[in-house]
Amino acid sequence: MHRNLILASTSRYRRELLARFEVAFDVHPPEVDETPVAGETPRALAERLAAEKAMAIARKFPDRIVIGSDQVADLEGEALGKPGDHLRATQQLRRMQGRTVIFHTAVAVACIESGFMQSDLASIEVRFRSLDDDSIERYLRAEQPYDCAGSAKSEGLGITLLDAITSDDPTALIGLPLIRTARLLRAAGLQLP
Repeated sequence: MHRNLILASTSRYRRELLARFEVAFDVHPPEVDETPVAGETPRALAERLAAEKAMAIARKFPDRIVIGSDQVADLEGEALGKPGDHLRATQQLRRMQGRTVIFHTAVAVACIESGFMQSDLASIEVRFRSLDDDSIERYLRAEQPYDCAGSAKSEGLGITLLDAITSDDPTALIGLPLIRTARLLRAAGLQLP
């Protein structure tokens, strides 16, 4: 079966979210350097990387519709990425505790053949509760969220670290803003229910 849609991602969270649309899709990992450009804001970084990921795969499959996405946690203008290990996750959570962090989740949809390229961004305000070192340690040992920007998985045990979430596209915090993604896919010509 020919699949018209490709998700340009290595994220299992994005795969799981996109599967909610019940549309067949392939997954191809984009090879994009995620290093921020000097002076680049967290929001601009998320937008640029989403577009670069979509275009990297769209160039390989010019007749297909490609989704690229990226998320960057923004702590007062500083980009926080995936911690990668326990020590960095601990440091991130210590810094975020008691503060509001904005998670910028960008999505881009591209198709070379049709000349389509559009993107959108959801910014989610997340207020962390005050956390002591024991709470942080228990959470990290239980969930090991080392592959998540900001070290907290709101769809899992990480919800216990939070006081509030404010968003108009709730799946954006998990990694793919489905309301915006559906809008872009329809604009690109893909039929969704």
